[in-house]
Amino acid sequence: MGSAQTAHSPAAQEGQGPDRRWPALAVCLIASFMTLLDVSIVNVALPSIRTGLGASQSGLQWVLSGYALTFGLVLVPSGRLGDVRGRRTVFMTGLLLFTAASALAGAAQNEGWLVGARLVQGMAGGVLVPQVSGFIQQMFRGAERGRAFGMLGATVGVSTAVGPLLGGLLIQAFGTHEGWRWVFYVNLPIGLATLPLAHRLLPGPPHREGDRPRRSDLDPLGVLLLGAGTVVLLLPFVQEAQWHGPEKWLLIPLALLILAGFVAWERHYRTRHDPLVDLTLFRQRSYGLGTLLSLLYFAGFTAVFFILTLYLQNGMGYTALEAGLSIMPFAVGSGAAAAVGGRVVIRIGRPLVVAGLCMVIIGLLGAALAVHLDSTRSIGFLTAAPLLFAGLGSGLVISPNQTLTLSEVPVVRAGSAGGVLQTAQRIGSAAGIAAVGSVFFTKVGTGNSDWAGGFELGVLTATGLAALALVVALTDVLTGPPNAPQSRDETQGQGHPQGDGDPARA
Repeated sequence: MGSAQTAHSPAAQEGQGPDRRWPALAVCLIASFMTLLDVSIVNVALPSIRTGLGASQSGLQWVLSGYALTFGLVLVPSGRLGDVRGRRTVFMTGLLLFTAASALAGAAQNEGWLVGARLVQGMAGGVLVPQVSGFIQQMFRGAERGRAFGMLGATVGVSTAVGPLLGGLLIQAFGTHEGWRWVFYVNLPIGLATLPLAHRLLPGPPHREGDRPRRSDLDPLGVLLLGAGTVVLLLPFVQEAQWHGPEKWLLIPLALLILAGFVAWERHYRTRHDPLVDLTLFRQRSYGLGTLLSLLYFAGFTAVFFILTLYLQNGMGYTALEAGLSIMPFAVGSGAAAAVGGRVVIRIGRPLVVAGLCMVIIGLLGAALAVHLDSTRSIGFLTAAPLLFAGLGSGLVISPNQTLTLSEVPVVRAGSAGGVLQTAQRIGSAAGIAAVGSVFFTKVGTGNSDWAGGFELGVLTATGLAALALVVALTDVLTGPPNAPQSRDETQGQGHPQGDGDPARA
C-alpha cells in the first residue's frame, strides 16, 4: 500500500498503527469463530447430552433453540451499545460472559442448569458478534475492508461447517457419556487467551465527538419493542418440532404487529433523539437488498447442514465424526472462496454474489442427485464434489454480500447496522431450519423411513430459498448503477462520517 493511503488509514488517525489492525482483526475472528461454532457444534453432541445427562427431548430442543433466541434478542441493542459506549468494552464484556457461560454449560449437572447456561451463552454471543463488523468498519477502508470482511465470511462459513467435525472428534476422544462437556469446555482456553489480546489490540472509541452518537441515546423503549418482536417472531420457528399444533403460528402476525410498533416509534423518536436503528439506512439499495438477500440465503444455507447431519447419522448410521468429515468439503470450499471474494468484491460488486449463488444452487442440486442415484454408505464420498462446489459458491456470497451491504453505512452506525444484518441471518436460519426440517421429517415419517427421499426434498426446498436470494441479487444488478461499489467513507474524502451520521442528510 502507498504511504499516502497508510497515513490516511483510520487506524493511523486514531492513534493505532496500521500494523496492529490485522492482529486486532484476528482477535475479532477468533471470538466470532467461537460464538458461531456453538451454533453447529452442539447438533452432533445431542445424543451424548441425552446419554450423559438424561436430558428430555424438550430439554435438548431448548439447548439448541435457547441459544438462538437469546443470541438474536440482543444483537441490535448490543451493536448500538458498542456504537455509543465503545466497542472494545462491550466486546470484552461479551467475551468474558461467553467464556464463563461455556464453563457453566460444561459443568452442568442437570437439564435446567444446561439450558440456563446456554441462554446466557447465546446472549453473550449476541453481545460480542455485532462489535466485530463495527470494528471492521472502524479500522478498514476500501479494498482493505473487503479483505477484512472476506476473512470474516470465511470464519462464518468454516465455523458453521466445521462444527459437526470438531464435535465428533471431541465426543470420540472423551467418550459418549462425558464427551458433550468438552464441546463447551473447548471455549475456555480460547476465551481466556483472547481477553488480554482484545484489551491490548482493539481500538478504543473514536476521539472526535462527531464520530459517535450522544452518550444518552440508548432508546430503551426501542430496545424493548425490537427485543419482544424478535423473540416472538423466532419462537414458533425454533420450537417448531416441540410445539405441536397450529396455534404457534399466530405468534407471527403478533410479532409483525410489535415490529410495526417499533418502526413507528423509531420514526417518532428520531425527530428529537438518536434512534436504536436508523431506518433511513434501508433507503440505500446496498443495505436494504443486502439484508434481505442475507435472510433468504441463510435460511437455505444453514438448513442444509441440519438435514445432512440427520440423514448421515440417523439414516446412514454414520458416527458424529464421519458426518463431520462428510461436511468438510463445503467448509474447505467456503473458507477458500470467501478470502478470495473479499479481495475482488470492490472491483466486481454484486455480480460476484450472483455467480456465487448460481454455484451454490448447482452444488446443492448435485448433492441431491448423488443421493437419488446412490443412497448407500458411500454417499459421503459421492456428495464431496458437489458440496465442495457449493462451498466455493457460498464463499462468494457471504463475505462479498456483507461488504456490499455495509459499504454505505457510516462508522457511527456500524454496530447497530451490523446487528440488524446479523438478526436477519438468525431469523433466516431459524425459519429455514423449520421449513426445510418440516419437509424433511414429513417425508422421513412416511412409509419405511425414507431418509434419502427426505434429504432430497429438503435440499430442493433449501435450493428454492437460495434461488429467491438469487432473484434479489439479480434485481440489484439489473436495476442498480453500473459503477463498482464505493464505501460511504471513501465518497466523503478522508474516511470519516460527518455530522450526526444520518445518511439522509449526508
